[in-house]
Amino acid sequence: MDTTGYYDPLQYPLLFPYGSYGWSINSVDNNGRTIPCRAFYAYYFQIRPHSISIILLAQRLFQQFVVDNFVKIEANKLRWIRDHQHTIRAELYQGLQDCLATGELNPVNVGKTTVLPSSFVGSPRDLNERCQDSMALVLNYGKPDLFITMTCNPSWKEILEELLPGQTSQDRPDLITRIFHAKFEEFKSDVVDKGVLGNVVVYVYVVEFQKRGLPHVHMLLILDENEKPRSPEEYDKIVKAEIPDRDEEPRLYSVVLKHMIHNPCGVGHRNSSCMENGVCKRKFPKPFSASTIQGDNSYPVYRRRGDHVVVPLHENSSTYVDNSWVVPYNTWLQLKYDCHINVEICSSIKIVKYLYKYVHKGVDRVSMEVRAGADNNEIQQFVDARWVCAPEALWRIYQFQITRMYPSVERLQLHLPDRHQVRFNTNQSIEDILQMPENSQTMLTEFFKMNAIDPEARSYLYKDFPRRYRWMTSTKNMEEEEE
Repeated sequence: MDTTGYYDPLQYPLLFPYGSYGWSINSVDNNGRTIPCRAFYAYYFQIRPHSISIILLAQRLFQQFVVDNFVKIEANKLRWIRDHQHTIRAELYQGLQDCLATGELNPVNVGKTTVLPSSFVGSPRDLNERCQDSMALVLNYGKPDLFITMTCNPSWKEILEELLPGQTSQDRPDLITRIFHAKFEEFKSDVVDKGVLGNVVVYVYVVEFQKRGLPHVHMLLILDENEKPRSPEEYDKIVKAEIPDRDEEPRLYSVVLKHMIHNPCGVGHRNSSCMENGVCKRKFPKPFSASTIQGDNSYPVYRRRGDHVVVPLHENSSTYVDNSWVVPYNTWLQLKYDCHINVEICSSIKIVKYLYKYVHKGVDRVSMEVRAGADNNEIQQFVDARWVCAPEALWRIYQFQITRMYPSVERLQLHLPDRHQVRFNTNQSIEDILQMPENSQTMLTEFFKMNAIDPEARSYLYKDFPRRYRWMTSTKNMEEEEE
């Protein structure tokens, strides 16, 4: 049983040769407080001076141990949700009234189970709501201006310097996770706080993990109205798509060839991972262009001059590349962070829906199964065939943020009269539930109420109401914001 302390030494005898007791539901600290499973293993995976942990030396077994314990942590959360569905129910308010009218007084017999709520980070409901929140930002601030993808570089010196003798980067997912998190926090400070690409008023980012385990982040930026790139000349100040001159910019030349060249595909490279039906799904090689132009699609056609000398991909390489294989990048970011950082100008409103769906598409899966007559179990659907790698498991164990957006979005309720959702406990009678005033009050009903009693409220549309009035969850009413 994964909730007992004997699980770890029995499952991993090589890591626990003395049968050390692991985490259990009865684990407590020195003050008698219960230790959560996540906190126990977050402490376990720390690097301590003058003490070499056998777990950090276990290479692939370490990766399996990390993923196994993340699954244990998540399983505990999902188990709680599954086991408490009989106590928390939800039903439309009108549905409760109908049940009362027909003589049904027991709330256990009504309602629909909330199988996997949006409060569970990473669930389909959570991602769907975040995607809608992102679209709400577009409604208020306009389309995104920049789309950035930053990928971890396993050869960063900060990672290599911390490796133990005989180890490679893939043996230490804990280092990859921690150092990428630190790098991204600095990257976010440069882009958002210091405005190296312009004054950012809105940002949305999502952290994902490749099949081989390297973390990467997708980030969407909306810039201040006065700093938005509007012309090809302004695009060129932010984004480059050419191989630098080796003599004039030797370091940038080396970094671009190392990180920003799309692996050659097409004729002669049919087995490349980017090939679909004989065509590169990234549309490489790109066409040559003497100058940057707006383009008919969502991204501009960047300047890629065809007269540039063809160069070897790396020293002694038999593969030669030119500007048509360059992934768009920003010079300043590329030199500072020495990793793959793809920077794209969002030149058309067409890309908005695709991008926000893309960054909130959810977890990877490795297989599928068709079941006849299967129940609609959202928890099981979430767990089935899910792919989790060691760096992602550690990212979640360390409680690093998976996604974030700024500014925050207030989700407004929309419903027909008496058709809003009410949450209740099974130990309450339907009559008592209906008599509670807060169960008949929603954001929408309070919006109409404020319009009836406050003339100033009538000057605000429903979507703009949170700018002036604040929804009080505890009392279920609107209060005017203090200026």
